[in-house]
Amino acid sequence: IKAIQSAELNTSGEIRVHIEADAEGDILDIAAKTFHRLGMHETKARNGVMIFLAPERKEFAIIGDQGINDVVSENFWDTERDLMQGQFRMGQFCEGICLAIQQVGAKLKQFFPYQSDDENELPDEISYN
Repeated sequence: IKAIQSAELNTSGEIRVHIEADAEGDILDIAAKTFHRLGMHETKARNGVMIFLAPERKEFAIIGDQGINDVVSENFWDTERDLMQGQFRMGQFCEGICLAIQQVGAKLKQFFPYQSDDENELPDEISYN
């Protein structure tokens, strides 16, 4: 949560982490449905990012909203994916997630810098299902 709050100090983007216990089906499909179920597509600038984790399956996804996808390259999240995979392989799960959150915040700052009238549109807490 502190990593999210720190990352969001630099950007108007909204970052969330979601942990799914019983994920069944394609991980990207589940992540996209969860993204919408959590209302992450309802930010003003459509600049939400979700790190979706299915620990029992040892899978994760990083999903960005339409506002982000409209301005970045297709492989925009590859660096964060690779960072997380490397940390996870070493058993450093929390570290991998926190480092990825920091990088997501820094990347979002380029396209969605923090505004003085910015408001936190989505909860910073980790969501679970």
